[in-house]
Amino acid sequence: MSRSRGRGAEEVGGPGAGPLLLGVRHHGPGSARAVRAALAAARPRVVLIEGPPEADALIPLAADEDMRPPVALLAHAVDEPGRSAFWPLAEFSPEWVAIRWALEHGVPARFIDLPAVHTLAWGRAAEDTPDAENGSAGEGRTDKEPTKDEPTKDEPMGEERQPDPPTAPPAPDAPSGPDIRVDPLAVLAETAGYDDPERWWEDVVEHRGAGERDPYAPFTALEEAMEALRETYGPGGHDRDLAREAYMRLQVRAAQQEFEGGVAVVCGAWHVPALRRRSTVAGDRALLKGLPKVKAELTWVPWTHRRLSRAGGYGAGIDSPGWYGHLFAAPDRPVERWMTKVAGLLREEDRIVSSAHVIEAVRLAETLAVMRGRPLPGLGETTDAVRAVMCEGSDVPLSLVRDRLVVGDVLGEVPPGAPAVPLQRDLDRQQRRLRIKPEALERELELDLRKETDAARSRLLHRLRLLGIAWGEPTASRGSTGTFRETWRLRWEPELAVRVAEAGVWGTTVLAAANAKAEADTVGAQSLADITALAEHCLLAELPDALPVVMRTLADRAALDTDVGHLAQALPALVRSLRYGDVRDTDTGALTEVAAGLAERIFVGLPPACTVLDTEAAEEMRRHVDAVHGAVALLGEAGAEAPDLGGRWRAVLRTLSARDTVPGVIRGRAVRLLLDGGELGPDEAARLMGLVLSPGTPPADAAAWIEGFVGGGGGLLLVHDERLLGLVDTWLTGVSAEAFTDVLPLLRRTFSAYESGVRRTLGELVRRGPGKRAGSVAAAVGMSGFGAELDAGRADAVVPVLRLLLGLDDVMGNDDNELVGVAG
Repeated sequence: MSRSRGRGAEEVGGPGAGPLLLGVRHHGPGSARAVRAALAAARPRVVLIEGPPEADALIPLAADEDMRPPVALLAHAVDEPGRSAFWPLAEFSPEWVAIRWALEHGVPARFIDLPAVHTLAWGRAAEDTPDAENGSAGEGRTDKEPTKDEPTKDEPMGEERQPDPPTAPPAPDAPSGPDIRVDPLAVLAETAGYDDPERWWEDVVEHRGAGERDPYAPFTALEEAMEALRETYGPGGHDRDLAREAYMRLQVRAAQQEFEGGVAVVCGAWHVPALRRRSTVAGDRALLKGLPKVKAELTWVPWTHRRLSRAGGYGAGIDSPGWYGHLFAAPDRPVERWMTKVAGLLREEDRIVSSAHVIEAVRLAETLAVMRGRPLPGLGETTDAVRAVMCEGSDVPLSLVRDRLVVGDVLGEVPPGAPAVPLQRDLDRQQRRLRIKPEALERELELDLRKETDAARSRLLHRLRLLGIAWGEPTASRGSTGTFRETWRLRWEPELAVRVAEAGVWGTTVLAAANAKAEADTVGAQSLADITALAEHCLLAELPDALPVVMRTLADRAALDTDVGHLAQALPALVRSLRYGDVRDTDTGALTEVAAGLAERIFVGLPPACTVLDTEAAEEMRRHVDAVHGAVALLGEAGAEAPDLGGRWRAVLRTLSARDTVPGVIRGRAVRLLLDGGELGPDEAARLMGLVLSPGTPPADAAAWIEGFVGGGGGLLLVHDERLLGLVDTWLTGVSAEAFTDVLPLLRRTFSAYESGVRRTLGELVRRGPGKRAGSVAAAVGMSGFGAELDAGRADAVVPVLRLLLGLDDVMGNDDNELVGVAG
């Protein structure tokens, strides 16, 4: 201890003095506090920090009043923006504290890890082995790479500085053989008799605080521990680790010469023994010789606590960033302040929590800490106390505490002056103009497309989706099914910054990029359905430049495609697009013409295509029939110029219903659609069903016909027309035992899709026995809830409620009589 302790404040000052090496645990509040105390005591002339040197020019932005952590340094290859790496920094990250201290005291701060130009190039070579350095206690995460042409094996592509996962040991850090890494935190915890590395770290660091008498003591002890581990497990078998440490040694030497001593280095504790070790300049340069490189750009991007809590992807591996941020920010009494936060959250959610609950929870947490032999209550003790006292033993409200406080939905902010691709700047301008701020917390956004601002928001979100920037996902609107309303679920994720950089190759503005991307996607579309979906996106996003290209390609492909299935897949999306003209003022004339042509070709080709199909193909074709039926109805409402499309489609359905070569599921569905459309009377439908269910029809074919006819919500037909139910009942009771086993799965699938109320009513009807009378209403007389005829007075009474449920109170031109007719 005395050997290392001598490297204190007196060494930081004079020429020839060694650097002050501050080994930290990345994203550790205890390390952050210790770094702040050590820098205040040493007063170095320069602060060197583990991170990509290309970001040196970005360091001054950390002092901007608009910069609020968590943030991350983003590096991406200029020619391949999707190849990227992140270096997340939270308010409680030691590196962030070091940067802020240097800026506040006018001291130069520099990054000294391997340059990002090598990191990104190295990642390309080792794409399938993303080795993240999970820095645990000492080591750290690693995504920081220095600049220049020096080597190093790339750190995990996309993130990396590993922190401290509170319930699972972080990924290994110290290699013990060519490809084996150990977790220093786990080894030290096991040596001390702990089974949980996080609990050990909290007890020896987070709950102890920085040494008031000797601010360097925590670093001295940690360095000695890392040195012992490296002696036991080896310095590391990965070329990347050796190269990174060689590069850092070169940078430390250069700073020592430039500033004549007075150098403080903040890096992962695992690297400290390597930086302390004596080596030659020639030897370090040899390790860095011949590294691959790519052209890279760096900037600051917002980060989130939720991302910090993810060990994979672009996370940092901290299970409880919100808790760590609280420990770092709380001036005193951290447990009492935490319990007060929890109580405030639960009160906002209408939970009954009083000050007495807070007092009792604090007492219980402290008691648990004593019983478990801990110096102070940790996250485990506070969580147990909250569950027992404030949540009454339930994990449901506790999950809310974990989501909102232990992890948190904090989203950092980056000043406007930070470098950004032109597309990002245009997106920022539109976000400000339309007043939709990116947020880490998921929220719903209701849009009324009749309002200009909401229409512009819709266009922006649809354009971003087309570019692969999934900031918002459309969801079903509540309270209205009109095309003038949209509902979006928004959540901004940090990696969307990478998606924006990738999309920047298509244009400098969101509109130009979306147009270019749509045109490129049109050329590369594999199927007709893909092109029609793209046409729909173009209308939603209002892309006037791309739509003509899409429509020309659509017309050409549709003329050449002879597969009825492909045509049937393409038509619904095309027809849906026609509805947007009214609300979005879009000219859909060309679209209507193409849609009508597609419908005509489907009418001609569908009957032959429905013959000689196996069960799976027949079910798929049945779905196509349903989709085309809905599309033809919408096409008629859209004012298609082709005469009597509906009449020709009904003729096609009659053809399908009468052909014995058509599978039963399609024939049954055709009869059902004709019945629903009023083209077939109940008597005729009953006659057709009776023919199909006659003894001469194979049971499997009859069951398929029933599935087509009463499947998909057709249970009410059987409830209100007992003739149909009687036919099904008679047929089913006459099926032989052998055939019954074959048709049972089909019937179960059909009837299990009905709502429970429909199934219950059918059961009551079957138990009572089918009625003898022909009329559907008359057949139900005598049953509870049924009358002999329509009661107009009772029907009128529900009209106001129906208007309210359907959102028709604010729609002009609808009268109650029309509504009653629809309801009837």
